[in-house]
Amino acid sequence: MASTPVDILWEYDPFMRVYKDGQTGVSIEDVKVYNEESVLSARLYLPKGANPQSKLPLLIYFHGGGFCIESAFCATYHNYLNLLVEKANVVAVSINYRRASEHPLPIAYEDSWTAVRWVFSQQPKESSPPQEEWLKDYANFDQVYMAGDSAGANIAHHMGVRAAYSKFNGKFSGIVIVHPYFLGVEPIEGEVDMEDLGKLWFAVQTTKNGYDDPSLDDPYLNPVKDPNFSKLACKRVLVCVTKKDALIHRGKLYYENLKNCEWEQEGGVAEIMESKGEGHVFHTSRLTGGKSDELMKKVVAFINAKKPAKE
Repeated sequence: MASTPVDILWEYDPFMRVYKDGQTGVSIEDVKVYNEESVLSARLYLPKGANPQSKLPLLIYFHGGGFCIESAFCATYHNYLNLLVEKANVVAVSINYRRASEHPLPIAYEDSWTAVRWVFSQQPKESSPPQEEWLKDYANFDQVYMAGDSAGANIAHHMGVRAAYSKFNGKFSGIVIVHPYFLGVEPIEGEVDMEDLGKLWFAVQTTKNGYDDPSLDDPYLNPVKDPNFSKLACKRVLVCVTKKDALIHRGKLYYENLKNCEWEQEGGVAEIMESKGEGHVFHTSRLTGGKSDELMKKVVAFINAKKPAKE
């Protein structure tokens, strides 16, 4: 049996954990995000000791779950964001996009874009009065990051591309892509047993959303096929993959394409981290210890880095 960290009184991993002090060091607030057709939602995170006189980096997070399960409010992502916000000392917005099958793709992308624009509308310099004091008072809008895992990593990439070619009043310092859900029609070296992951893509969309012939080479799923691939609205990207993840090869391909495209030639800096001996999104079910600590340390360092170092 694995040892229990000294600050934990009792746990039934990964379902329940009781801390000795009962404190997370992070405050949360659930908010509404309005668009023309519906009301979306998000969860805000504020670290302990936040001071309006010293504003903090702002992180926009997109949860995973294959576009069809999990949420910004589920225990998995609530607990992970609590820890990430505490360790990185950032203000975070966890986006609760709508999910398939009730809301097939591309609704998750449209909801996420609505939420990204809403976040930047909270800047103090915007003409309309900001609605959320935590964002207005504590967030540094000159140091904004996006991050996500699995399907959320897929979304984070596409929000970065969309921000680059849309009329958008904001900028990003970097994007963190963790265990991304990317696929393609033609298998690449090392890929095996990808059929179920491909079936998932077809299951979370419908031809009613505008896809006449859904394909694994859809740029949403295979971003290297996207003519806008190199138009990311940031200069830094961290790609995280893990050895026992069937998607590792697509994550590496994504990184290699970043390293050899116009984005990199124009000053973009891509980094990659590979975890050993772990499976897909292992860090969300086992928050601390071993490889989870290593991954957290890397993500925190990336967000808190002052300047990128060109390799």
